[in-house]
Amino acid sequence: MAKVTLINPNHMRPPISPLALDYLAESLTSAGHQVGILDLCFSKDWRKDIRAWFMHDQSDVIGLTIRNTDDCYFASQDFFIPYYADVVAEIRSKTEAPIVLGGAGFSVAPAAILKVSKADYGIVGDGEMAFSLLASRLERGEDASDIQGLVHRQANGVIKNSPVWMDMANLPLQSRGWVDNGRYLVEGGQLGLETKRGCEGKCIYCADPLSKGKACRLRPPSHVVKEIKGLLDQGIDCYHLCDSEFNMPLYHAEAICREIIDFGLGDRIRWYTYASPVPFTEELASLMKKAGCQGIDFGADHGDDAVLRSLGRDFTRDDLRRTAEICHRYDITFMYDLLIGGPGETFDSVTKAISLMKEIQPHRVGISVGVRIYDGTLLSHLIRRDGLTRSNPALCGHVERNPDLMRPIYYLSPAVGIEVVDFISELVSDDPRFLHASRDQNESNYNYNDNTVLEDAIARGYQGAYWDILRKIQDGIPP
Repeated sequence: MAKVTLINPNHMRPPISPLALDYLAESLTSAGHQVGILDLCFSKDWRKDIRAWFMHDQSDVIGLTIRNTDDCYFASQDFFIPYYADVVAEIRSKTEAPIVLGGAGFSVAPAAILKVSKADYGIVGDGEMAFSLLASRLERGEDASDIQGLVHRQANGVIKNSPVWMDMANLPLQSRGWVDNGRYLVEGGQLGLETKRGCEGKCIYCADPLSKGKACRLRPPSHVVKEIKGLLDQGIDCYHLCDSEFNMPLYHAEAICREIIDFGLGDRIRWYTYASPVPFTEELASLMKKAGCQGIDFGADHGDDAVLRSLGRDFTRDDLRRTAEICHRYDITFMYDLLIGGPGETFDSVTKAISLMKEIQPHRVGISVGVRIYDGTLLSHLIRRDGLTRSNPALCGHVERNPDLMRPIYYLSPAVGIEVVDFISELVSDDPRFLHASRDQNESNYNYNDNTVLEDAIARGYQGAYWDILRKIQDGIPP
């Protein structure tokens, strides 16, 4: 079998544990491959660390995970692909082993990223089976062009094979021992884990169906709880569920909570999650509370029914009210994320959204201005219909020479334009519940990329979801 090196090049701060590599390494070793992990997240000199690794390593295949193409914030638009291309070039100068890209970020623009990075291969979607098969064939010198999910070069250009979406029950049990998760807890404040992959939502902008599939694929609750117990054995008790929406489907979320409760773990762990405002019931709220949930980030997107429909959301402002009422009743800390500037946005709709948030009083409200456009989403089809050119008044960012939408490009409704930023500031005033995505280093900065306020807080002992850490700092709540 093949000798494989898996590399995490992500150096965003606070650091996020490379969950994909933890899971991938487990599958590779279960298939008989030999795995080593080079984690560059904490490197002070990543080039030096790459040189040192390959001075003695003789890997057959190199895997490189790309978690994000950019920071997904309109105000900053930090773009990471040139750095990843530099990493590939440095690896290439030290080894002749083929380099394979993967990860959620790679899956949103695979052909473009493969071209720019000059890597040999890529894998779209689930990587566990595809990468293992690719490593075996490359080690044996066999053709790999028919592997599902493979992105590769042929004479007529880059070819992307249709991905394979795995039955999550077939994944091996996760030991979570491949990366230094203890350090990620200390410096990052939380550890990720999955209870499912995929999303059946119809949001016009979301890239999750591209990278994880359009159907929910569920992990057996017993597998999830065994993973949690393994992390607890390592002294790690604070998690963030990386599911697109924890409560979709509702019955699976309830089953996860019941499994945690039945094993007596609810008072031993703390966890946060993303969730949809619907379906959300009193029964689920009660179970989540008993199972150790510390906070919920609801993808509300907006508070105006017309804009919600234009974004592809299937709930209303009244649903947001009901969800908030349940959370308040069960004393669950929660936030609503707003996405301002999408199709149909006006100053009146912005006012309705902010007013609703003030009325129903979530503990925090995250505000992002501008909708990041990813290739393959319905929003990308809409903007191509109207013209992917500078003359399209709804487009901001890298409009020209960006056919694959790899570089940051945003939709911002011409009816509000960039003036909406100041308009929101006036509506919000000095209300600390509203968090903004910006370049400013302050306690209301909702951009987690190189956020020194969060880093300093985590160093002082704060743990959990970053929005909740910001809330605790603002409210004077100690770690």
